[in-house]
Order: sequence, then C-alpha cells, then structure tokens
Amino acid sequence: MKLLPIFKYHPNPIVTGMIIESNAICPVCEEQTDHVYVGPFFSIDEVEDICPWCIENGQAASKFNGEFQDSASCEEISNKEKLDELVHRTPGYSGWQQEYWLYHCDDYCTFVDYVGWKEIKGIAHELTEDFNRYGYSEEEIKDYLKKDGSLQGYLFQCITCKKHRLHIDCD
Repeated sequence: MKLLPIFKYHPNPIVTGMIIESNAICPVCEEQTDHVYVGPFFSIDEVEDICPWCIENGQAASKFNGEFQDSASCEEISNKEKLDELVHRTPGYSGWQQEYWLYHCDDYCTFVDYVGWKEIKGIAHELTEDFNRYGYSEEEIKDYLKKDGSLQGYLFQCITCKKHRLHIDCD
C-alpha cells in the first residue's frame, strides 16, 4: 500500500471523510487505487474515484479542467500560487451550501474538520470575529451550531500563527 500524500491545506482528508478506502480505478491515471476522493470537484465532466496522488500532482484538475474548491469562494490573498495549490492540488470539503475557504496571515488555512459548539467551545474566544461576521451571538452558536446539524461549522487553522477560524453554513 502506497503512503497517502500530505496536503498542506487539508492535512487529514481521511478524518474529514473526503478520502475513503476503495478498490476503484482512478479515471485520471487509470490505475487501481486503494483510496479515492469523495468530495466536490467542479468540472464540466462528472468525475468520481480520483486517487489522492492525482490530486496532489495536479493531473486530475488539469485533465478535467476542474477545481476541488471553487476559486470564487476563497478569501483573497496576495500569492496566486497558493490559490493554485488550494483549488487544483488540495482535496476540498463538503458544505451545506457553498464551501468557502478561509485565510489568515496571507495564506490559506488548513481545513481541520466539521464542528459544532461542543467541538469549539474551548477555542470560542478565537472565533468571536467569525461569529459576528455571520451575524450570530455566542449564545446562538451555543444553542444551534451542531456537527452534522442544520447549522454546521467548518473549522480552519492558520498555518503560520495557529489561530482558528470558522466558516458557518446552514441547510
């Protein structure tokens, strides 16, 4: 079994459920693989069962002219090469409406996991700005934010300073 690639902006895609074990043929390299990507892929073609290695090397995005994260749904940073790595060589995540990738310290954050209040209560002080950005009070977040609930949290962490950020979405 080949070691899975490590993705800078999504270091735990098995934990987040975006890469799963499988016994499929990758449509990019046309080789049998033991892991496949099951998250969003924005392309004209309907493409499934992409192996993690074809994500990492950019062949999947190139072959199908696709993106793993909608580039219009990423906060803006100054380095366009980082955007290229995020949308073309990083597994995405699945959101209720539209996935949105956050940044901090002029770089994209890593996607940590899907969260509710229970998972973030110990770091809530870091996330007050994000609560406010979405128009929620901390009390509303405590009452309604649930992992896999109707009000869902998506936790990110800054690569540089380790500050957490939160994207919130509802079904």
